[in-house]
This record gives sequence, C-alpha cells and structure tokens, in this order.
Amino acid sequence: MSEERNHLDNAESRRFQGRVAVAMSGGVDSSVAAALLVEQGVDVFGLMMHLWGTGPDQLNRCCSPEDVSLARSLAEQLDIPFHMVDVQDRFKKYVVDPFIDGYAKGLTPNPCLICNRLIRWVALLHQAREMGATHLATGHYARLENRDGRYLLLRGRDKNKDQSYVLSILNQDDLAHTLFPLGEYTKDEVRQHAKRMALPVAEKPESQDLCFVTEGDYRDFLRQQGVLLPPPGPIVDQRGKVLGQHQGLTNYTIGQRRGLGIAMSHPVYVIEKVLSTNTLVVGPRDALGRKQFLAGPVNWVQGEPPEDALYVNVQVRYKSKEVKAFIEFLQDGFVEVTLGEDLPDITPGQSAVFYDGEVCLGGGVIQS
Repeated sequence: MSEERNHLDNAESRRFQGRVAVAMSGGVDSSVAAALLVEQGVDVFGLMMHLWGTGPDQLNRCCSPEDVSLARSLAEQLDIPFHMVDVQDRFKKYVVDPFIDGYAKGLTPNPCLICNRLIRWVALLHQAREMGATHLATGHYARLENRDGRYLLLRGRDKNKDQSYVLSILNQDDLAHTLFPLGEYTKDEVRQHAKRMALPVAEKPESQDLCFVTEGDYRDFLRQQGVLLPPPGPIVDQRGKVLGQHQGLTNYTIGQRRGLGIAMSHPVYVIEKVLSTNTLVVGPRDALGRKQFLAGPVNWVQGEPPEDALYVNVQVRYKSKEVKAFIEFLQDGFVEVTLGEDLPDITPGQSAVFYDGEVCLGGGVIQS
C-alpha cells in the first residue's frame, strides 16, 4: 500500500463520524476490514452471525467454534466489543429452505445472494442499528460511490476477487448504511495488511463451499435432509432419442460432461433439464450456447428500472465472464435478455447481474 493511499484513507476516516458494526467471521477479509477501521480511528464493534447448521456435530462453516473463538480473540486484539447474533431460524427459513426447494424442482439456486439480502442486510443490519451503529461494514470486495445523492455499487479494484455480483440484491437504503473497507485493495494487499497488523488470520485459507453443507456435497446434504428429489428418468439427445437413464435431475448441472453414465463416440454435455417430463437433454458442446433468456424480478440498485430498453453487460454466474447484452422490460419486473454472443452456462436458478462499466445496475434470477 502506498503512503498516498494511506493518507487518503486517514483523511476519509477523519470525515467519518458514525459508529460501525463489522460483520466478523474469523476470516482474513472481515478481520482486516475491522482492523483498518480501528486503525483509522473509527468507532467499531464486531458482530458475528450464528447461522443454522444441521446438528450439534455439523455446525455451519461460517460460525464453527474455532471461527467464533478466533473472531472473539481478534476483537480483543483490536480492543473492540464483540457480540454474537442468533439468526439460525431466519437463515434456515429464508436461505436453506429455498435452496432445498429449488433443487427439489431441478433448479440450481445461489443461496449467497439470498443470504446477503435477507440475513446480512436485513437481520444483521437491523441488529447493528438497534445497537447504535450507523453503518454495517463487511469484508466484501466492492466499492461505493455517492453521486448526486444516489449510491452507486461498483466493482472491487481486484477484478479476481470482485464480489459486486453477490451484492446486486442491495438497495439505496442498504448502501446508505454500508461500508466496504476492502474495495480499493487486492487480496494480496489485504493479506499484507493482516501481516503488518500481526493478525493471526493472515495466511488463513478461504472457504469456497456452501457454509451449511459440512459433509460431502450438496447432493449428500439434500439426502440427509430427506428431500423428495426428482426420480430417475430418460436421457435423450436433441432429437428425442433415448440414450440412457439419469439418476434424478438434481444430480446434474447445465454444461456437465462427466458422470452422465452413457457411452457415446463423442463428448456430450447436459444441454437442458426439462422438468415437465423429467428429461435430461444432452448434446455436443456447440449446442450448449444460447443468446436469450428470461430473468427477474430484477432488483435495480438505484431503486427504479431504466426508462427504456438498454444495452448493458451481463454476468450469468459469479465467476463467469461478462458479455454484452440488450435487455427489454416485461411485466412484473422481469426482463428478456439477448446476448451479444452465445453463452454455455445460462442456468435457471442462478442470477443474471447487469453492469454499466464498473457500475452494478442490479440483477434477477434466471427463469428460463
């Protein structure tokens, strides 16, 4: 980090007069976010969410006893208050249950967006404000800009870590009470800060798994929960010829090649999951791509949708590439998206997030 950036950071902190609750997890990002604010003289306290897990022996990955202990000790090191917030029931109702229901219907939901919307920026922000905080800070890699009284959500400076995609569900009131201390930093710089401040999480690895799936994968989790999943059915090619039998649509994702259980002379991929007939459609790779889909209802970060159809960039998965698109507005907040090029990973249940350059405009769930 340059001396100039440090000077700017300190100048910003002198103008900040609020009290900040930091969402802590025991990881390097949230820990450095808290430490930077403390270092800048901001009045800070830590909040950690107690999330739902499947049982006493299978706790949520985001609030294991080890992580709780680590977050608490980090708060002590920073000399800030630390509190646990119990959101288990809410998390189960609004995040886990829709995840289960989505897969039971053959969809591929993204629970992280729902968690951000209904857990972090409803339950946790509400609790933070009840405790006297003016703002909630998180370790997300994204930036905010106040332009003419409106808040813009911008991509993080670290393009490899940018998390604006999963924040596309936020609104103007959320952003007015939010800080992203890491938005201007790269992941390497964040780890360097952790080392400089002697935080014990400097080398802690990141968790990429679903926080409530503690053993096996999502399929094992669904079986453990006793979910009535779609039964086996036919695997067909694009002409309708039966090639074999699938083991339930839940076990497959769009674009999947391996594990189909059929012998072909050439590679085939999952092209479509037809829920009405419980059919898995496969075909060559060049059949994967398509240019149109329906998404919504769209959350527009600015609060109101644009007045006219417009050209944007769109991202259809968290780590997918950004492509040009034209969106037309339909009824009830839905949009029809026409891409500038074929994409192979358009998956119902995932979110399409729209951008104008660095600005995240909003997003909605892909329907078909």
